[in-house]
Amino acid sequence: MPDTSKHLLLVEDEPALRTVLAEQLTDRGYEVDEAESGEAALARLADFAYDAVVTDLRMPGVGGNAVLEAAVQRYPDIVVIVVTGYGTVKDAVDAIKRGATDFVSKPFQIDELTHALQVALEQRRLKSENAYLRAQLDARHRIEGIVGRSPAMKKLFQLLETVAPTNSTILITGETGTGKEVVARAIHHNSPRRAQRFVALNCSAIPEALLEAELFGHVKGAFTGAIGNRQGRLEQAHKGTLFLDEVGTMSVGLQTKLLRVLQEREFERIGDPNTIKVDVRVIAATNSDLRRMVAAGDFREDLFYRLNVIPVTLPPLRDRKDDVPLLVQHFLDKLGSDSRSPVMVSQRAMRALMAYSWPGNVRQLENAIERAVAFGGGRGQIEFDDLPPEIASVPSSPSTSDLSLPDEGMDLAELVSSIERDLIARALERTAGNKGQAARLLRLKRTTLVEKIKRLHR
Repeated sequence: MPDTSKHLLLVEDEPALRTVLAEQLTDRGYEVDEAESGEAALARLADFAYDAVVTDLRMPGVGGNAVLEAAVQRYPDIVVIVVTGYGTVKDAVDAIKRGATDFVSKPFQIDELTHALQVALEQRRLKSENAYLRAQLDARHRIEGIVGRSPAMKKLFQLLETVAPTNSTILITGETGTGKEVVARAIHHNSPRRAQRFVALNCSAIPEALLEAELFGHVKGAFTGAIGNRQGRLEQAHKGTLFLDEVGTMSVGLQTKLLRVLQEREFERIGDPNTIKVDVRVIAATNSDLRRMVAAGDFREDLFYRLNVIPVTLPPLRDRKDDVPLLVQHFLDKLGSDSRSPVMVSQRAMRALMAYSWPGNVRQLENAIERAVAFGGGRGQIEFDDLPPEIASVPSSPSTSDLSLPDEGMDLAELVSSIERDLIARALERTAGNKGQAARLLRLKRTTLVEKIKRLHR
């Protein structure tokens, strides 16, 4: 069923008021998610692209201004309505300056709030000429093409800033498509070797018989087809950086020769008895488990430790979905660099992008955005139907978009309640609010469904 409803995050620390507002907004066609605190609101905003946020201004701990700033920073096109009590109108005006769409003073009638929401959402729909997430990407959120502001990426940036100025050998591990070569280039361009060459060699893309010659070079007549002298990648990277991608595919014999280069900083071209000294920083990368390969005898243990001086692990995109909006805008900027017309992404399309698990990681996301722009036919906004089928088919529910178990644990009761709330809302939507029909869809008694609705909105 098309996702035509508007998804709204209601942030209110007073349980009674929150329950009443949630029920009334649900009755008016909104898909309402409740947050009992500013902290809970920030967590929900990190996982889901809401159409609108209604937030109380004064709350214990994280207040409404922090919720507002987080919402607008992550989704500049989002509608935020601030609810304020008597005597705090000045604060509400300040919130407007921070990016709030409107404010409503307590006490208020529900029609006053829904009118403000309707006007704001309609204004947003008419602003098709404005870019989605046009706020400039802060320098803290990118290094040489690496984009992200999730906790995992902030740690990565700190690590790269620390290790880039050194000459230490680095081993980058991560799934296919996580951007290992991008990270290697970033390390090189932030190192003292930046003025010299960055030479990349994909060990899995070259037949084993040719890989040694590609790495070390050869002299004329060294083997059939060697019609002249040729520098290898090691010589080409002298004084610079050599990037060895998919190093785990290298044969044991070639591993031995690479180990000597790392230990002695010297090698011989194929067919040449003369030793060549080389000054090169080696950055290796793999999506294989080298420790397991060492245990199986497929990779030299001493080479592993020579490569793994500084390990850098890249997180998969599914573990940093709060970076998806930033990455989407980054790719749109790249694709539209020659165009004066900015491209937006509808909130429904963004929800689908954030719900997808991305087995191909950042590379797959970039391809998906390029495809969506092409299917958009020059329109100023990417719609849900422009997305690849495998992405569009994934439910973009805030409760089911990411069921991975974080290291710090999760509130299971809240998760189960959220899933239950979502399924009940879908059933009511499909039956146009008829509780009897919705109960039959969910195989519940009508009285049971009514009790669940009351309990879930307390």
